[in-house]
Amino acid sequence: MPGTALAPSSPLPTRLVLAPTRDRTVLDGGWWPRSWDPAAELPSFVRALSERYGRIRHLMLNIHTWDSRIHRLTVGPDVVRIGWFDTLDPALLVATTASDHQVDLLVVPPTTAPATAERALAAAADPANLTHAPDLLVAGPPPPDGTPAIGSAAYMVWDNEGGSILSRKRGRTGR
Repeated sequence: MPGTALAPSSPLPTRLVLAPTRDRTVLDGGWWPRSWDPAAELPSFVRALSERYGRIRHLMLNIHTWDSRIHRLTVGPDVVRIGWFDTLDPALLVATTASDHQVDLLVVPPTTAPATAERALAAAADPANLTHAPDLLVAGPPPPDGTPAIGSAAYMVWDNEGGSILSRKRGRTGR
């Protein structure tokens, strides 16, 4: 069937880091694939993610980032549907579990330097981190006192996501 990939076995471990809990986080973790080939990368990723969250039934990916488009992926007895979206940020992957839980993950580009990738993965898996996926890949180390710079992604987190960090640090409410 065109657009379907069967899961091969990969000798390399999946570079996936997940948050210890899913309580009030922006991201649930991060993934660092070795290439942009979905048929090569997604099977081991789905298996690793399933170990934590149970059966994965749907993945949403950016259409422009990956080398090819598969629409179904067979992993063991399960078939995972894959949706390709023009408007989904390339740094974000959204997985839906069989129990309809959404898992939002940072996708670190394969060519990212190891130190940068590891920093971004750790930040994505930190439940206290409020930085959105694309900003984790360009953000430098946090300021020593933890105060976000004006104009940074952390500064721009508004009320629908818990309020501005800067406002909370200074004891103000609102925008």
